[in-house]
Amino acid sequence: MNILLPVRLFQSLSISGRLGLTVSAFWLLMAIFGNQLAPHNVEDIGGGPLFGGFTADNWLGTDALGRDILSRILYGAKFSIGLALGAALGASLIGTLLALLAAVTGRWLEEILGRVNDAMLVLPGKVLSLMIVAVFGSSLPMLLLTAIFTYWPGAFRIAFAMAGSLRNMDYVRASRLRGESRWYIAIHDILPNMVHPMLADFGLRFVYIVLLLSGLSFLGLGVQPPYADWGTLVRENIQGLFDGSPAVLMPALAIASLTVGANLFIDSLQQMRPLTLAKEGV
Repeated sequence: MNILLPVRLFQSLSISGRLGLTVSAFWLLMAIFGNQLAPHNVEDIGGGPLFGGFTADNWLGTDALGRDILSRILYGAKFSIGLALGAALGASLIGTLLALLAAVTGRWLEEILGRVNDAMLVLPGKVLSLMIVAVFGSSLPMLLLTAIFTYWPGAFRIAFAMAGSLRNMDYVRASRLRGESRWYIAIHDILPNMVHPMLADFGLRFVYIVLLLSGLSFLGLGVQPPYADWGTLVRENIQGLFDGSPAVLMPALAIASLTVGANLFIDSLQQMRPLTLAKEGV
């Protein structure tokens, strides 16, 4: 049954959801195998004309230094998608675990985590990220931690709203009467009923973090040379914008296609019926 789950998931999606899943899966594969698929070395300077157009040798044109844009996009996918995926996973895990802990522990912990969460949500995410990067620098690990720190409060708020209502269900009360431990109740009774909405929230966080990291890179505060993500590619070639150069349009199109595809998939995922066998009661 588990082997057929991806097929059932794809069939249960709307047409727009299937399109979004296909686009998202394509870019995920490019993030994994892009280095091997790139037709040119990422640092081949002078391999083509400056701000060149579409040619047989350079399918998506060349940048300000004559480097192949297709290769640069494929190499940059692992940073744009890999960092965002890791940060979204970290933020969702931290937010969900803290929400479960607050839901099954005493009132004092719920109050402490709630007040900390409210304090962190006061500052806009992008402003908070700019402050952290300005103080601690923009290395790859710091960008990952910055995105996690910025977005775990939102994941906590969503997860606790669900966990707080589920902890009052009859089957949870029955587990307490049986003498089950708090972590048994959290993992066995509450968490399975949160999986589907938290997966949708995870997808939204991924999109937000992609845009956040791309924005930081565009400002020169994100991924630093010799590495480059898609936001860096846009910043490096912004002077070609007025000439309609593919060097600035193609990375921007990659960001747009990833975020639109992920949003289409998430919207469809939120509307379909859950496929997981969550406990609904006793």
